[in-house]
Amino acid sequence: MTGTPRIVVLAGGVGGSRFVLGVRGALRARGVDDTAAALTVVVNTGDDIWLSGVRLQPDVDSITYALAGVNDAERGWGRRGDSERVNHELQEWGAGWPWFTLGDLDLGTHLARTGWLREGLTPTDVLARMSHRWDLGARLLPMTDTEVDTVVVLDDGTRLHFQEWWTRHRATLAPARFENPGIEAAVAAPGVAEAIGAADVVLVAPSNPVVSIGPILAVPGVREALHATAAPVVGVSPIIGGKVVRGMADVCLSAIGVETSATAVAGLYGARETGGLLDAWLLAEEDEAAAREVAGLGIRPLVRPLWMTDAARRSALGEAALTAAGV
Repeated sequence: MTGTPRIVVLAGGVGGSRFVLGVRGALRARGVDDTAAALTVVVNTGDDIWLSGVRLQPDVDSITYALAGVNDAERGWGRRGDSERVNHELQEWGAGWPWFTLGDLDLGTHLARTGWLREGLTPTDVLARMSHRWDLGARLLPMTDTEVDTVVVLDDGTRLHFQEWWTRHRATLAPARFENPGIEAAVAAPGVAEAIGAADVVLVAPSNPVVSIGPILAVPGVREALHATAAPVVGVSPIIGGKVVRGMADVCLSAIGVETSATAVAGLYGARETGGLLDAWLLAEEDEAAAREVAGLGIRPLVRPLWMTDAARRSALGEAALTAAGV
């Protein structure tokens, strides 16, 4: 193809933010100056939450901060060099959750977002306004403007917000299922279906397939757009050598009856030729032996280095994903 490619990435979490950095890096290495015109990121909003009167969007903020170069890469969330004076004061008042830390700079983001939401802006409007602060080199879109927070239902019927299950209990409480109340009545955010339809390639980031990518795909209209697009859909495995890179994807996969393997996650997404999503699937070198199994699913396997431990490796993976799609 010639000209500037149109790329859509479905992403959430730390793996998603690192992969988006890699795709942007690959575009810059190709000499694409206006990467924001080439790269659209559809971000998971299923783990959003109201806390202490403000609206938190963890995946939105993680990807925004990463693209802006202000993220705390060591922790994987929040702002680099942040302080926690306000958080300590909230705890003295008995407000919020004592096990959920809000950094001062991060809280500034939440306050600005909440103010704009209360003024009548939609999450799409808010994210567009947030994007003006930094040169992100990408257009970010929430998956939906509807609040569809993730609820974890335990075996005994107890219902916890995803953030409590993950941050407080560190995914040690066995989940029976995950729900996004109200998602059936949601619609894709403005521009999401249009971006997918006009894309030259759609990339599924190596994010948690259950609680990061799953909610995006559950928004009415998103799967339909993916099935209808002429663009190839290429996914990147979040599993390397039969293990998660970080996070709790293994616990989430187990809850829905899927084993923690690159092949099983590819099967969860399914082949587009049989009603699923994927045309191609990038597997780690450690999982090369599984390539034949992936091919048997009707998905083209490509074995590539998947570790994103530095900028060069992230960009190399971004380039591999683009090349896999013929872009």
